[in-house]
Amino acid sequence: MKLRKAWISAVALACAVTASAVLAQGSKPGQGAEAKNMNLVGYNDLQARSAYQPVIVEQKGRWIAYIGHHGGVRVNPATGQKENNGTSIVDVTNPKQPKYLFHIPGDLGEGESGGAQMVRICAGKDLPKGDPNKFYMLRVLGDTAHEMWDVTAPERPQLITTIVRGLKSTHKNWWECDTGIAYLVSGPPDWRVRRMTKIYDLSDPAKPVFIRDYGLDGQQPGAAGQAPFELHGPISAGPRKNRVYFGHGNNKFGILQIVDREKLLNGPKEVTRENLLYPQVRRFDFPTNIGAHTVLPLLDMEIEDFKNSKDSKRDFIFVVDESIIDECNEARQMVWILDVTQETKPLGVANWTVPEASGNFCSRGARFGAHASNENLTPIYYRRLVFVSWFNAGVRTLDIRNPFSPKEVAYYIPAINSNTKPDPTCVKRRGAAKCKIAIQTNNVEVDDRGYIYIVDRADTGMHILELVGEARKIANFK
Repeated sequence: MKLRKAWISAVALACAVTASAVLAQGSKPGQGAEAKNMNLVGYNDLQARSAYQPVIVEQKGRWIAYIGHHGGVRVNPATGQKENNGTSIVDVTNPKQPKYLFHIPGDLGEGESGGAQMVRICAGKDLPKGDPNKFYMLRVLGDTAHEMWDVTAPERPQLITTIVRGLKSTHKNWWECDTGIAYLVSGPPDWRVRRMTKIYDLSDPAKPVFIRDYGLDGQQPGAAGQAPFELHGPISAGPRKNRVYFGHGNNKFGILQIVDREKLLNGPKEVTRENLLYPQVRRFDFPTNIGAHTVLPLLDMEIEDFKNSKDSKRDFIFVVDESIIDECNEARQMVWILDVTQETKPLGVANWTVPEASGNFCSRGARFGAHASNENLTPIYYRRLVFVSWFNAGVRTLDIRNPFSPKEVAYYIPAINSNTKPDPTCVKRRGAAKCKIAIQTNNVEVDDRGYIYIVDRADTGMHILELVGEARKIANFK
């Protein structure tokens, strides 16, 4: 995995495409860049690989973006060889000129059956037993394994260990850097669903310690009846709030599960009905045509309009569905906000969607609908603004200071470019001749400087954005 410095620079220069060049590539009506209160700062083509999860961290004065990819095969310009899509590592210290540093190949396979779509990063100084001089990357390998990497030198990543292999359908993990507890989404062969949670102590990244298997009652081996829909991803509120929030389903059979973290980690671990129910605080089932791809906690929110009222501080869950069918051939997938101040009695208080007629999005082709929110809870945006990826409608920015009435204040839809391809899932279902080329903004994340990163499922690349105008005034830039 060693790269010579001379051609690292050459590759970085080749991959750092300017914003003006990107804007010039979208020439067809409805396919040029469209924006409100968001500006394009920089761009990288990510070697034309289908992208899923971006994570951006500061490493000793440098800002590094790690991007997980869906399966597929592309040429790596640094090696001249075809490589399975895996993990892109990009230096975004100067967001106007991102520098592609390295590609770690993933597993063979297309879509979610290959690649290395999920990535999380922890600094060793934050982990209880980590080397304080190192940085660690947790990633999936295809849909069968979870790996730990040393990315202290992001140009020279080194595999530390394979945490667990022999699984089915890995997906959206969560890693608590302050405790080392990791919630690994995947499925052992004997479970009744593809995705549940394998919990590990990764406080010493080189020595993973298995804690337990966990899922909804009915998903476990030997259970009877219809199994609840598989897990999509958890978000932990950590020891202070003592809660883990699990989202099940994507565009249907959605479930929000609120779990007592202490009971989950330290309660009885044998996989029985009683032990699975023991840490559960509340299970909330959505109507059958609503999913729960992302369940983002918005806790301890002070609502300005309630400041003179009793119980003005509230807890909410920001739930994002996932659109999976092209050209609106499914129920509209959107955003739902639940008040969970009384956890055992969740109450839906608001919803939001992009108005389809505002861009004739159903006829643009590919997927139109919600997918995921940002998950970095930087004080710049937390409890103020949430960014939601919306496939062919780009990224949407919602003012959630009053969760009872979310309002859109900004958006950005990238231009298509020469790398943009028809969605493979559409091609598989309907044939290439019927599948239109469209932007497919897949996931969104923010860094602690306030930049917004969106990556594209249809090979378009990564766009780095910033808020401007009235939307920027809402954020907490100091």
